[in-house]
Amino acid sequence: MSPDAFRSIALSLPGSEEGSHGGHPDFRVGGKVFASLWDDDLHGMVKLTPEQQLEYVEAHPEVFAPVKGTWGIRGCTRVTLKAAKAPILRRAMRDAWRNTAPKRLLGEHGES
Repeated sequence: MSPDAFRSIALSLPGSEEGSHGGHPDFRVGGKVFASLWDDDLHGMVKLTPEQQLEYVEAHPEVFAPVKGTWGIRGCTRVTLKAAKAPILRRAMRDAWRNTAPKRLLGEHGES
């Protein structure tokens, strides 16, 4: 998985926009971040629930790990791009998007 492929998956989700914070790209829906790319071109982050994070980390430990500190405890999950395959990243990205998107947008796309 390349950073460009990560970006493409993020931007394929309804209402997604690319922004920036801390000097690296992030991906937002409704003005809120659901994913980001780290500035090392090796990792990304998806904003999952703690329960979702546990599921992904247990199923794919080579791809997913909690971000260090409080952010990780709250569900922010590191993605190792080199190990990530598109189908599982699409699923995780969709979950992160769904966790963040406004209810109106979820309803418009049958995600409520």
